[in-house]
Amino acid sequence: MNKSRSVSSSVIKRLPRYHRFLGDLRSKGMYRISSKELSERMGLTASQIRQDLNCFGEFGQQGYGYNIELLQEEIGKILGLNSPKRAILIGAGHMGKALAMHFDMTSKGFDLIGIFDVKPSLCGQTVRDLPIHSMERLDEFCRENKPDMAILCIPRSAAHDVADTLVKLGIKGFWNFTHYDLSVDFPGICVENVHLSDSLMTLCYNINRIDN
Repeated sequence: MNKSRSVSSSVIKRLPRYHRFLGDLRSKGMYRISSKELSERMGLTASQIRQDLNCFGEFGQQGYGYNIELLQEEIGKILGLNSPKRAILIGAGHMGKALAMHFDMTSKGFDLIGIFDVKPSLCGQTVRDLPIHSMERLDEFCRENKPDMAILCIPRSAAHDVADTLVKLGIKGFWNFTHYDLSVDFPGICVENVHLSDSLMTLCYNINRIDN
């Protein structure tokens, strides 16, 4: 949607949270909700919710509220979840395997189509019916299958070189678990840096505030 190009990143980052909360409400059998009730459940203001959604169109009806199923589906379309992109996973260690086996990527907008690792002992094994390929096959695989996104579960020291290779092979975005900020080196590429340690340290800080 062209209109979304001018929407702030803070609004975009709240859309998945709206999608998740609405999905929870649907699972409980709810079919309608007001912006006030949704705001109370999410810890936002009703005004914030209305402002966020108005960036993309008119979804609610005064005196009625929001149709939960319809709103979740519309947010899913805005996020692009109805047309999953192709993803590959680089690094089939403990974290990489856990993501491939237990994380539902398809419902989040991506289909995992290939897994790669540098360790010969891992190559040939399968994870959810996908074989683990040697990194030597990466070039051929990408040229044949044209993946859109790469998940990086590799050492920080390898992140730049691997990302550089993947960008040259047409990768448009990274879900990056390497603790190396790829957005600095590749400003034109979509990057979501996942720093689990940052999240844990933030939690530590907040707990300390409560204790003090």
